[in-house]
Amino acid sequence: MKLKYLFNPVLTASCLLLLVSAASAAPKAKPLRTYTFEDCLVVGITDGDTLKARCGKPGVYEKITVRLSGIDTPERKQAYGNRARKALSDFAFGRQADLICNAHDQYQRHVCKVMVAPLSAANGPKTLDAGLALLTVGMAWWYRAYAHEQSPQERGQYEFAEFEAKSKRAGLWADPHPVPPWEWRRNEKAHLNGG
Repeated sequence: MKLKYLFNPVLTASCLLLLVSAASAAPKAKPLRTYTFEDCLVVGITDGDTLKARCGKPGVYEKITVRLSGIDTPERKQAYGNRARKALSDFAFGRQADLICNAHDQYQRHVCKVMVAPLSAANGPKTLDAGLALLTVGMAWWYRAYAHEQSPQERGQYEFAEFEAKSKRAGLWADPHPVPPWEWRRNEKAHLNGG
């Protein structure tokens, strides 16, 4: 019997229900300490998971660098790196964003969930999580190493979005053996060090 459909709605719904129930049954983590920047303007896209935003009021703007939380995208010199950068640009560049941050990384970037209005309602409420959108279109990996920085609900959403993108072979998942960026960076570092 040939496989008729790659996407099975019953299986998808079952997996989603399983993820939601597992997330709700999980022990409650300590609430994450967050801080926000509201009504920022995204003024630059560095790569698939890093952007620059201008926040604040006219005359007292603060330009900040943001690393999207919960995801890792291919590096610019890596396969799909420029496509991931373009996808983030399509979702966020030149748009108003709310930044929900929970940390600074080793490069002093704010680690944030970036919320923008969906493309279909550009002047509507900021309900689109740009990181989750990148996972959905297959331009990012869910960054499991930092899952502890997400709520159980976010972990479930991100894991499921990655699963769906893989199942559909969307974006970088069309490659039979995509190389996660953390492995690519490690290999590049070893190569530069003569390894």
